Amino acid sequence: MKILPVEKAVGMILCQDVTKIVPGEFKGRAFKKGHIIKEEDIQELLKLGKEHVYVWEAREGEIHEDEAAIRIARSVSGENVVFDEPYEGKSSLKSAIKGLLKVDQELLYEINSVDLVTVASLPDNFTVEEGQKIAGARVIPLVIDEEIIKKVEMICSERKIFNVKPYRKMKAGIITTGSEVYKGRIKDRFGPIMIKKLEYFGAEFLGQIFCPDDVNLIIKGINEMLEKNAEVVILTGGMSVDADDLTPKAIKECSEHVVTYGAPVQPGNMFMLAYRGNSALLGVPGCAMYHRTTILDAILPRIFIGERLKKEDFIKMGLGGLCQGCEVCRYPNCYFCR
Repeated sequence: MKILPVEKAVGMILCQDVTKIVPGEFKGRAFKKGHIIKEEDIQELLKLGKEHVYVWEAREGEIHEDEAAIRIARSVSGENVVFDEPYEGKSSLKSAIKGLLKVDQELLYEINSVDLVTVASLPDNFTVEEGQKIAGARVIPLVIDEEIIKKVEMICSERKIFNVKPYRKMKAGIITTGSEVYKGRIKDRFGPIMIKKLEYFGAEFLGQIFCPDDVNLIIKGINEMLEKNAEVVILTGGMSVDADDLTPKAIKECSEHVVTYGAPVQPGNMFMLAYRGNSALLGVPGCAMYHRTTILDAILPRIFIGERLKKEDFIKMGLGGLCQGCEVCRYPNCYFCR
């Protein structure tokens, strides 16, 4: 690659995209890499502020940024991840399915520590739709030493940075506790909200059980769901420390392992997760009834890909665990629980 005045570059291959910007109207590619420069291009290039351009002059051991971007994208792409041909030197990685993005953060750090190599991505545990962009790969110069790209390929030879996990079709049921609902004093508002969340994951809905503030009856309800082979049991109501709030005690009685009761997340401090066999018991605090986004929205995707959460997963949520309560909720396009 070499630099030439545009007037002397006629007939040569352009090795950089040339962008045209019209403020408030247009930003895009005016000349594409690989374009053979013609006499009539000179004035347009000059208008774009390009008195000099890079033209291709191959040298042994060097590769063009487009080839480098493709090779990086291929190296870091794992399960259910696809990538595009480079545009303006960048190769975009996209999800091939609806699912949960898993990022090997240590490996991403290692790749971005390689000089002149950059990979930018969405956060770990980000819910994505089919075709959604999840990352972008590129190198800084227009031409790069091939040995640098070989280093990236070697680092990613045994494991990939980006994988998108599909949601499993799991059996799920809801248990709503509280004598005020059970006795018809107030209308159940939890059920419709929880059902809508489960529908997103394509869950097989086993129904909703209503229980008064009675530990034995709540336990009976949990066991009834588990007898139906429920893999996810959502318990709503009765999760605080009031005298009548008995749901945590019932969950403890029914579980083999309590992961957490309480989390450094707001809204969602009183959340509870326990397991009995492969079934997850989720105690959902009252905030889920009137906040569109709570800790539950961060946990459900991980449950539905079959991940078994640990206490440390909740501890880590403290950083980013404070919802700003935006007037228009944009979750998951924010930092919450990342």
